[in-house]
Amino acid sequence: MAVRLNPYINLRDRAREGLEFYHSVFRGELTLSTFGEAGMAQDPADADKVMHGQLEGENGLLLMASDAPSGMAGPEVSNISVSLSGDDEEALTRYWNGLAEGATTIIEPLTKAPWGDTFGMLTDRYGVTWLVNISGAAG
Repeated sequence: MAVRLNPYINLRDRAREGLEFYHSVFRGELTLSTFGEAGMAQDPADADKVMHGQLEGENGLLLMASDAPSGMAGPEVSNISVSLSGDDEEALTRYWNGLAEGATTIIEPLTKAPWGDTFGMLTDRYGVTWLVNISGAAG
């Protein structure tokens, strides 16, 4: 039996757009189900909103996201960041470059860090903060 910890982010009214963007970055298989498809749309305006989206990306990455139905409060600020790390320099650099497209803030550019790895940190166009650490990569 296995256990997996994975991020599940609330993108309010942008889950479909956000998951399609992440799909372009992480590739793999994207599945979406709406409140309407599940019979859970109490407000007709919620019918096409994403109740559950799941991206099974390459390299075993799993990312989930959803919208929030009308009237449901959502977090205004998150204190969670998503970290990608490993030694696959090509894949992690590609993820960084994809996430950086349209990023609101490049907090730390992807460059050689004092601890010897290549590291970068950004806040993407959806307000999600990502840390990318490439162990032992030449910078």
